[in-house]
Amino acid sequence: MTASAYNRRERPAKPALSREGIVAAALDVLRREGAERVTMRRLAKELDTGPASLYVYVRDTDELHAAVLDELLTAVPITATEGDWRSRLWTVMSTYRDILYTHPGLARVALVTSLNGPNYLAIVDTVLGLLAEAGVPSGPAAWSVDLLLLVATASAVEHSTRNARPEAERQHDALAEILRGLSAETHPNIAAAGRNLFSGTGNSRSRWAIDVLLNGARTTPLPE
Repeated sequence: MTASAYNRRERPAKPALSREGIVAAALDVLRREGAERVTMRRLAKELDTGPASLYVYVRDTDELHAAVLDELLTAVPITATEGDWRSRLWTVMSTYRDILYTHPGLARVALVTSLNGPNYLAIVDTVLGLLAEAGVPSGPAAWSVDLLLLVATASAVEHSTRNARPEAERQHDALAEILRGLSAETHPNIAAAGRNLFSGTGNSRSRWAIDVLLNGARTTPLPE
């Protein structure tokens, strides 16, 4: 027996490829190296195979990222029973948003990709149930769930984009200084709004935005 034949026989067999195994490997890479490194080429190296083999199970990188995000969404507490409908809805939405905060690359995917994984669909179903509990009619509830998730996703994208730009804080402070210096004669509405233009934490603003949507959904019918 030649040395090369011996080595092939002694080498442990690679586990069979599967969609679940690919997604699990992608999660490992995400946690170690970040979403930007979760590519088909990087996963092929991780799984000791060729990139073409992965396309049998995952169509492209966007689908891969969507599948990874869906796995992370298992952390959203869709079965919580404590508190009224509004507090439970806020818990669902804020947990969803915080997951995207933690993984900004996936937040951008969620903004432009139609998610359809089982955990995402469970969140949609849960939010619809909470809206029904709140007395929101089925039509406005169906439109509201899209708005609620869009606001949470866009908030995470904005947050992560600012964090990735070292000059973002300086630009924000510069804008605040400009607005504070505007005259009530030339910009009366900005002057009247005053400090409220910049007041509130990210968390309080997010909750207020959700409350605005909920209040509107309960009283605004769908157009004819």
